[in-house]
Amino acid sequence: MTTAQVVIIEDEKAIADTLIHTLEIDGFAVQWFATAGEGLEYIKNNMPALVILDVGLPDVNGFELCKQIREFSAVPIIFLTARNDEIDRVVGLEIGADDYVTKPFSPREVLARVKLRIRHSEAASKVSISSEQASGLYAENFDYHFQNQALALTALEFKLLDKLISHPRQVFSREQLLLSAQNHQDAIYARNVDSHIKAIRNKLRAVSAPECIHTKRGFGYYYEST
Repeated sequence: MTTAQVVIIEDEKAIADTLIHTLEIDGFAVQWFATAGEGLEYIKNNMPALVILDVGLPDVNGFELCKQIREFSAVPIIFLTARNDEIDRVVGLEIGADDYVTKPFSPREVLARVKLRIRHSEAASKVSISSEQASGLYAENFDYHFQNQALALTALEFKLLDKLISHPRQVFSREQLLLSAQNHQDAIYARNVDSHIKAIRNKLRAVSAPECIHTKRGFGYYYEST
């Protein structure tokens, strides 16, 4: 069984050491980087199971680094920061983070969140064979592909599309889709589902994939291959 690898990008050594010890005791392989540049380079050349990312890095703001990672990967990202303002949590989740932990924190709580996000990510990467064969879409490395072309989905886009594909012809409301993506700010984000679906449709069209996400007016969205 392959050991899941967690990348920590955090400039405070004492905090990093605490997380490394907690994660390694539980069987995770850990790579630690003190700067955004080093961490980004490593992630580009490897496939970690999850990234723990500090917002206040010395070279690049963590929010900006998250956006750079999302350009090529849907790896789960947990923000770790001293900031506790609601706007920071909203911004972090909007740009593609999967979770948000504020300092001071319990290492065991971070461990529990890491396990949860990795389990959900692994489950989301599995797609039913029948749906895959019918549409020509397939999931690989937390992104969907059509005729060997990656859609370059964000983490949230991937989770939304995967939920729809995994349950063909089942109509999901906006709230159900957000809950399936484990976005715990669903009351705030429900009104934004339409824009995420629009972005997914545009990315499908960009690779000439068939129209497969349909709107059930007044109810929500469903997947059906054409």
